[in-house]
Amino acid sequence: MLERALIGDRRYWLWIILLLVLISIGFLFYLKQLAYGLGITGLSRDVTWGFYIAQFTFLVGVAASAVMVVLPYYLHNYKAFGKITILGEFLAIAAVMMCMLFIFVDMGQPMRVPNVMLYPTPHSLMFWDSIALGGYLLLNVIISRVTLNAERKAIAPPAWIKPIIILSIPWAISIHTVTAFLYSGLAARPFWLTAILAPRFLASAFASGPALLILMCFIIRKLTRFDAGQEAIGKLTQIVTYAMCINVFFILMEIFTAFYSNIPEHLEHFRYLYFGLEGKSRLVPWMWTSVLLAVLSLVILIVPKLRHTNGLLIAACLMVFGSIWIDKGLGMVVAGFVPSPIGHVTEYSPTLPELLISLGVYAIGFFLVTIFYKIALSYKEEAMA
Repeated sequence: MLERALIGDRRYWLWIILLLVLISIGFLFYLKQLAYGLGITGLSRDVTWGFYIAQFTFLVGVAASAVMVVLPYYLHNYKAFGKITILGEFLAIAAVMMCMLFIFVDMGQPMRVPNVMLYPTPHSLMFWDSIALGGYLLLNVIISRVTLNAERKAIAPPAWIKPIIILSIPWAISIHTVTAFLYSGLAARPFWLTAILAPRFLASAFASGPALLILMCFIIRKLTRFDAGQEAIGKLTQIVTYAMCINVFFILMEIFTAFYSNIPEHLEHFRYLYFGLEGKSRLVPWMWTSVLLAVLSLVILIVPKLRHTNGLLIAACLMVFGSIWIDKGLGMVVAGFVPSPIGHVTEYSPTLPELLISLGVYAIGFFLVTIFYKIALSYKEEAMA
């Protein structure tokens, strides 16, 4: 099966080489971090979680979003998703791998990672988050392997895989719910201390993940003979539209609660994000960019005539993905630490080594997606022929 990934044209191999170069650069800087410590990052005494954990949080949502194609296809027999379900599952596998790698590079002593399983702490949410991510990865590996093998042989998947597929649906919800609990369970961080954090995480996940899958479908259509079908893309677009509307609604609820209640411990974090605090406003341009992208994307997605135009749909999906990445991949984690529980405003910016290590992790994810999609699409193209 892996031999299919060794066949490709010049563009394919140039892309593989580029990813391997980025992975190598990231690995070299990680070795420097391993030798020197997290002092080469922008983290400090006041801001102990930064770009790595923010990317972990964002990518957990991308991984969980695979449920939005698995659920309609397997539970509601929506045939239009038959072509893209395997693509969603492979995207979930790559996203979970990146999540684990971001946790790994964030650990000051990565050799202690196995201690989570060797010495389990059941009352720790970190332990349950590890179980959720590891279990979800295993489920998707089994499901994708079995379903791809069935497609290759042009037969129906075995009956025993159906309960595993059904189990993966609530499991997908759990991985982002437990991640939200990691934050909302920290009483000293008022910005995260909200019962709506888990629903907000899930809404953003169900917008960003399908938006990315739509973009992947258009890229695949451009580069290969495989076409996911306009019906499947149209249904994914509806999912993105509803999820993005709910996501924006939840954010507005949080902002209204903070400003109307005027409780300083909760309000100051939002002031820092959108207006700056004590002259510190590093994230303000980013957050207003996120707001602008969200509004523009909703204008396109809500108007049927606009979202049915492929060029505008691609732009809308890019804006949805960018808006949510800024909100969760930059603002969500950092704002929880600024200001600190004692009122200090210590700003955070990722350093160049931090960014290059993160770029290396993303390159690993794209490398996995490329290999997985190459294998899956080769079988699909054979079936079409």
